[in-house]
Amino acid sequence: MRTHIFTALVEHKPGVLQTVASMFSRRRFNIESITVGPTENPNIARMTILTTGDDKTLEQIEKQMNKLVTVIKVKDLDKETSVCRELCLVKIHTPTDKERSQVMQYADVFRGRVVDVSPETLTVEITGDPEKIDAFINLVRNIGIKEVARTGTTAMQRG
Repeated sequence: MRTHIFTALVEHKPGVLQTVASMFSRRRFNIESITVGPTENPNIARMTILTTGDDKTLEQIEKQMNKLVTVIKVKDLDKETSVCRELCLVKIHTPTDKERSQVMQYADVFRGRVVDVSPETLTVEITGDPEKIDAFINLVRNIGIKEVARTGTTAMQRG
């Protein structure tokens, strides 16, 4: 089993996400993460789908996506020649100054930033590859995570 990143240019209109997700469901393909957002053209959106499977399954996914009317173009991105990023917000329980200081130091090391402060919590925004985000989450887990929100991977070919 390999992880693949598919990026698709799709029509930017209601129902397109549901159409693609339904195709995955009907074919019993799993979606690890999916992100969608408009491109420089307001009529076109970029959809990034992270999925796993063997070579035959991944080939089928690409063929089935290309058959969808709302899909303009599909690419199977190579992780080595692509820029892949994810955004994560982590709300951490920091009732003491010591914990608050420790989390702020960790955020600095991971090039994150504190985006919200309350008497009991700090919320840290961190971007990067999923492995970096996993490492940050594992580091602050012992302090006490209250909530995590991740966007999923978004990617684009280099160059």
